This record gives sequence, structure tokens and C-alpha cells, in this order.
Amino acid sequence: MATVDLSQFHQTFFEESREGLDAMEAALLALDSGSTDHELVHTIFRAAHSIKGGAATFGFADMAAFTHVAESLLEEVRSERRAVDAGLIDLLLRSLDCLRGMLDRTSRGQPAADAGSEALRAELAQLVAGAPAPVAVQASAAPATGWAIRFVALPHLLQTGNDPLRVFNELQTLGRLEVLRAFVTESAPADFAALDPGQCHLGWELRLHGAVARADLDAVFDWLDGDCELAIAPLTAAATEAVVATPVPIAAATPAAETPAPAREATVASTAGHADGGSIRVGIDKVDALIDMMGELVITQSMLSDIGEHFDLSQLERLREGLAQLERNTRELQDSVMRIRMLPIGSVFNRFPRLVRDLERKLGKQVRLELHGEHTELDKTVLEKIGDPMVHLVRNAIDHGLEMPEQRRAAGKPETGTLTLDAHHEGSNIIVRISDDGAGLSHERIRAKAVERGLVSATQPLSDDEVAELIFQPGFSTAAQATDLSGRGVGMDVVRRNVRDLGGSVGVKSVAGQGSVFTIALPLTLAIIDGLVTTVGAERYIVPLISIVESLRLPADAVRRTAGGGEVFRFRDEYLPVIRLHHAFGCADAVTAIERGIVVVVEDGGQRVGLLVDELVGQQQAVIKSLEKHYQQVQGVSGATIVSDGSVALIVDVGGVVRLGRRSKAA
Repeated sequence: MATVDLSQFHQTFFEESREGLDAMEAALLALDSGSTDHELVHTIFRAAHSIKGGAATFGFADMAAFTHVAESLLEEVRSERRAVDAGLIDLLLRSLDCLRGMLDRTSRGQPAADAGSEALRAELAQLVAGAPAPVAVQASAAPATGWAIRFVALPHLLQTGNDPLRVFNELQTLGRLEVLRAFVTESAPADFAALDPGQCHLGWELRLHGAVARADLDAVFDWLDGDCELAIAPLTAAATEAVVATPVPIAAATPAAETPAPAREATVASTAGHADGGSIRVGIDKVDALIDMMGELVITQSMLSDIGEHFDLSQLERLREGLAQLERNTRELQDSVMRIRMLPIGSVFNRFPRLVRDLERKLGKQVRLELHGEHTELDKTVLEKIGDPMVHLVRNAIDHGLEMPEQRRAAGKPETGTLTLDAHHEGSNIIVRISDDGAGLSHERIRAKAVERGLVSATQPLSDDEVAELIFQPGFSTAAQATDLSGRGVGMDVVRRNVRDLGGSVGVKSVAGQGSVFTIALPLTLAIIDGLVTTVGAERYIVPLISIVESLRLPADAVRRTAGGGEVFRFRDEYLPVIRLHHAFGCADAVTAIERGIVVVVEDGGQRVGLLVDELVGQQQAVIKSLEKHYQQVQGVSGATIVSDGSVALIVDVGGVVRLGRRSKAA
């Protein structure tokens, strides 16, 4: 009898289990907010039962065993033999976080169970066996001895505005920090001359001694999501042996935590789960629309084929109509295909009720979260990458924007602050707003800090919007936090950079005493961009329109040479470097005289440069093809496309070209 390869169904199981865990979390949070709807308990139980059944079917025994114990506890609640209280909800939320971690490890082919999951399973079993129910505060109780930490910076960590020294300083405020080993990772180039000072190739094995709460430890690494490899384990003999005493070769290290990270995984694992890109679920209406369009296209193709076979000049008008029909069909088909990739932003919004709840308890604040526009659809790729910047903004809004209850009461406000997330369409963009009714930005303190850092002069007149823009300056937020400023700008430069990587923009409006509004504008899709087609020698390059400030022709004497061999020109009261694209990409027969070419001023991360090209051809929508997938990664190029004459054009990665220009200048 033929056997069935169950591995082909694993991805579906992982996706359905993550959806089940999301449903369980939403129901638990609803119970925590005081809902008495008994159906919520049934929802939680059904999701746990489905995960247990699937795990057992596919042979994931550890996950099935863990879920079985949790299901037994839920059965007591469902049969009203156990009351729902804050302690029980905390325990179940921790169990969800643990299950997400087990699911994530299983999907990567790693053992699902570890010391943390086994300890939590024992705690659940003990409760089912009749032990006293946990109290809420036990959820964040710390181990007596501390934590073993393996922290490996990814090469791009410094470029995101993060600093390992900041991590160490914050860890030292929690307990006694012991550095067991610091090492150079295998990502470091063998040739010293190829070493880029902007890249980090270091890792550390640490021990943090003391009664440190896991949530406090996770908060230190919150800003490093995706920027490091992290493994954290309770400082026990077994964990120490697993994590510290037997170093894992960097090449074999996994990109995520090898040990459970309940609080962290609450915000990260779900993202990773949705980011694996294995498949997406598409509504049947979208599939039907696609099939309808294909039917129209086949009819048009048949008509044109008939004209081609019996063509004479009397059919010219019919041919013209057929081509126009083909153009309409193609455009509508493109729209239908793009809609398949569109998913509701609610999948990102759904992570915030839990985050808000955890921050409320940690900070002692009262927050009412309002969500609007959850059904607004966004391209899947954009959706996967917008979560982390939004988490940063929400954390900042609660941590630094909303006041403590007594402060709000003194200011004549309700004790409970309001945090609102809103998404809607505006033209070809998606607008996401994160607003709060807190204290707003302290313009005086921001300005004072900017003067101290030399960003502006003490006498320079600045509007309120210009002062607010200062929080997006690189490094501004870190210094503000270190000096106990309001901290409203923490990580804002990283947020802006991440949003710009998505082709979007972020801005802020704030009124003292009334709150702040951060507005993120995102393109509907990353698959198509609006670009300016340029020529450099015999090649064509497309510069994304969103990065272009202005294009101009310079006289020969407008460019000056610097001591380092670079070139600069004056543009609106500042000097900008000139990057010759034919030098950057090695193009032959290109225009070299500055007065014969065109300088395209582009901006990336607050830095402007002028790109010298031969000519401007015109504006065009470019369908991005991955160069890395079909060839290899090329620095300064984000992809390729086919232009209207059928030739291939490369799409300029403005940020990469700016870095390339800086490096060649330094050399």
C-alpha cells in the first residue's frame, strides 16, 4: 500500500496553527478585558484541539504533548470547573508564546521542545493536577540565578542605528554582566582591506547574574529584531552547557532564538511565520475575477488571430479595436493579479492588543487601543515589512507619549489614554496613522538637544514641523535617551529608514499637551515602481521617482574637487557630492564632461547626492525583476526591468549608490 508523504502538508499546518494561535490570543485578550462571552472559551479550546491534532498527525510529538496539557486545563475552564482570572490568562498567554516558539523551531527543522517549554509544560501539568492557580505577577517572575545570552550581531546592525555598547550598558543596569567570550564571526572578510567599518562582525557570550525578569531582558533586545542572532536561556547548569559551554559555530547558527523567548516571540515569531513566503490565502472572488479576465483575454486573442489569418486593409479598423481591447484586457489582468497579493492590514494590527496589554502592565499606564481600517489591503511584501516600524512607533507612543494616570488626571484628561491605529487608501498610497492623546513632543527640549549636538544653531529660526523633524536625525534619539530627555525620538531614524526601504515616507505632527500623530505613506505594491529612465553610455538605468529631488544641468565650473578626490557642487545652500554612474557601474562610452550630462539630485536617509547621467529618457512604470534571483546581487542595483523598447534596464538602489560613492571617495 502506497504511503502518503505528509511533509507536503507541513506548511499548511504551520500556517493554520499560527492562525489558530492568533485566534486564541484575541479571545484571551477579550476575556482579559472583562468579556463574559462563553463562546470565547470554546474558541480557545477548539484552536488548541486543532493544533494538538495536527501536531500528532504530523509526528510533532513535543508540540502535541504541550498542547495536550494546555487543552486539559482549557477543558476545566470550558466545563466551568475552573474560573478564569488574571493569573490563568497570563499563564495561557505565556503558553501561546511558547507554542509560537515551538512552531517556529519546528518549521525550521529544529527540535520543538527546550528547557523553557518543558518547564512551562510542567507548570501546566501541575495546575491540572490540582496545584494552586498562579497569580498574575508570577508571569514575569525571574529565575534566581540569571540568564545565559548568546548575542551575535548581523553585519548590518550598525547601519540600523543600533549599538552593541548600548545593549551592554542596559544589561548592566539589570544585573551583573559577565562577558564570557567575544569573537569575530565568519561573516568577516578575510582580506583586511575589504573590511567595511560600517559592518559589524562580532559576537558575544554573556551571563547576566541576578533576579532579572525575562520581560526586562527582552526589552533590551526589542530594538534589534532582525539585526542579530540571539539565544537566551535561564542560567542553569544545563542551559549554560547548551548555550555557553559548547559554542555553536557561527556558520551553523540559526537566525532566531534557540531558546524560548516568550515576550519577544509575541511580537517577532508571528512576523517570521508570516514572512516565510510559502503561500498566501486568496479569496475566491479574486480568483473568479482572474478567471473572468483570462476568458476575456482568450476572446481577444482569438479575434486578433482571426484578423491575422485573413488580413487586408479593410480590416484595419477592426485590428485597431482589437489592439485597444488587448490593452484594456492586459491592464485589467495586471490589476487582478496584483489584487491577489493584497492582504488586509488587520493581520499586522492584530499583534498590537497584546503588545499594548503587556506595556500597560509593565509601565503602570492605562491605554485604550482603537483600530480603524483593518480591512485596508496592502501588498503582501509591504505588509510583512511594515510591522516592525509600527511596533517601534506604538512602543514609543505608550512609553513616552501617554502620561501616567495621575499626570493625565492633573492635566484634566481621562486617566486612560487613547492610542489609535488607522489605515486607509489615499490615491495610489496606503496611509497608516499612529496617534495618541498624550503629552506630545517637547519642542523646547528637542531643540535644546539639537543645539547641543550641533544640528542647528541656537539662533536658527525653526518652525514646529522643522523641530519635530529633528527626531528623525540619526543618533539623535539615542543621545536623547542617554540624557533622560523625553525619549520621544528613540529609534526614529531607524523607523524612517525602514519605511523608506519600502518606498514610503513617515512624518509627524505634534501639539504640546494634546498628543502626536505619526503618518506613514506606503506604496500599494513593491512589485511596480514609478521611475525616471536615464542613459549612461549604452546602458539604461531607472532612478525611483520617490528618491528624486531635482534634475539639473551644471556648468563646468560649478563642480569643485575636494582633498579626498571627490567632487561637490552647490545646491540650495549646501554642497552635495557628485557620483558619476559610469564610474560606479563601469559603463563605457559615457558622458564624462559635467556640462554635457544631467545631474539627478536624489535623497536617501536624509543624505542628498547628485548622480551624473548622460540623458533623461522619460518617466515609466517599472515592473521589478529580482537580479539576485536570476544572476547575483549587484551593489547599487535593486533589480532590473524591461523598458518599452524591449531592452533591459537596471533599477538604481539609491541608498546603495550613495554608500558606493562614499566608499570610493574614502579609498
